[in-house]
Amino acid sequence: MNATDLERFALRYVERYATTRGRLSDYLKRKIRERGWSGEGTPDTIGLAQRMSDLGYVDDRLFAESKASAMGRRGLGARRIDEALRQAGIDEGDASAVAPAVRANAAASAIAFARRKRIGPYAREAVERAGQEKHLAAMLRAGHALDLSRRIVRMAPGEDVEALIVPEWD
Repeated sequence: MNATDLERFALRYVERYATTRGRLSDYLKRKIRERGWSGEGTPDTIGLAQRMSDLGYVDDRLFAESKASAMGRRGLGARRIDEALRQAGIDEGDASAVAPAVRANAAASAIAFARRKRIGPYAREAVERAGQEKHLAAMLRAGHALDLSRRIVRMAPGEDVEALIVPEWD
């Protein structure tokens, strides 16, 4: 494999997948390990990933926004979203730019999770303390804040959840 092959692999990867600079660089390093390097010097996977970003083929901020939005709609909380962005190679600047939107949608994400898992106001019947602890643990594993999770878990079946969603005032 040489520099031309490496660029071809990079282009093929970015045309198929929404990715980040970090993931692209890791993919290219893996390809070099698998196929060997016969080019001059050492391969610059980070530089190639940056060039793909400069050309607009890779956009870490857009990736972070879409990933956070999709995870929030699925009912996952801020901690899980932060971890997923970190694993995807999103730098702190792009992750912190997405954080306000994640915080603003925290209650809606928690409610979506509760609805999907039939927790609190979406349960078929009232749950005993042991069941509430299991539900609380599930919400915490999904990345939701303790206080919000506790309020949802303690709600009675059929109780109105709209009180949890606080509108943001400009």
